[in-house]
Amino acid sequence: MKADPAVQRQLLELAKVDAELSRTAHRRRTLPELAEIDAGEKTVREKRDALVSVETATSDLDREITRQEKEVESVRARVDRDRKLLDSGSVNAKQMTDIEHELQTLGRRQSALEDDLLELMEQREALELDAQRTGAEVDKAEAGVAAAVERRDEEFKDLDTTRARREEDRAKLLPRFPEPVLKLYTRVLDHKGIGAALLRARRCGACQLELDRNTIAEIKATPEDTVVQCENCGAILVRTLESGL
Repeated sequence: MKADPAVQRQLLELAKVDAELSRTAHRRRTLPELAEIDAGEKTVREKRDALVSVETATSDLDREITRQEKEVESVRARVDRDRKLLDSGSVNAKQMTDIEHELQTLGRRQSALEDDLLELMEQREALELDAQRTGAEVDKAEAGVAAAVERRDEEFKDLDTTRARREEDRAKLLPRFPEPVLKLYTRVLDHKGIGAALLRARRCGACQLELDRNTIAEIKATPEDTVVQCENCGAILVRTLESGL
């Protein structure tokens, strides 16, 4: 394949542009903020689940407290009714004995219910504190994700600007190359990541392989307008005064 040496040297400009495009794409895929966002969103989900669990437990406890309060009120009402009967003087001695016995039983029942209710209220208070703490953790995790998303978007904006500029540079360079040379360059670029590189001091600038004496002799004997490739990586080797030929 033939190409003017000056055209071959311009492949280095194209390779430089493509290398920056590749770095930009890699940077876009591997921004630290992307992993931070993934981890942060996982944390948000976990904290939200924990908050839902606390809220569910609180709701269940509220129902139990309401039931317990109603039972306490029922016992208190029964106590009030019995005391009113005793105070009325309208009951006989046997009824009075029965009522007094019932009042003792109700008193013990009321005391036990009120103790249980107090314990439930303490549990409710603890859950409320837990809900506040977990809610604050959710807010903190969400704020962390939002901040990471903002940084990511700023990075994306800068990277997209760089990519657009390099793609514009690339579009200006492409018409300079004969179609066969460009096809070869593109094929190597797609497979190896570098389409062309400078042969400097007998070393391939793409794979950094130092060429042996025989290969160097063959390249030196090859006309300047003949396109040569690295026998190791296939990159087009651009020859200049730095090549050591």
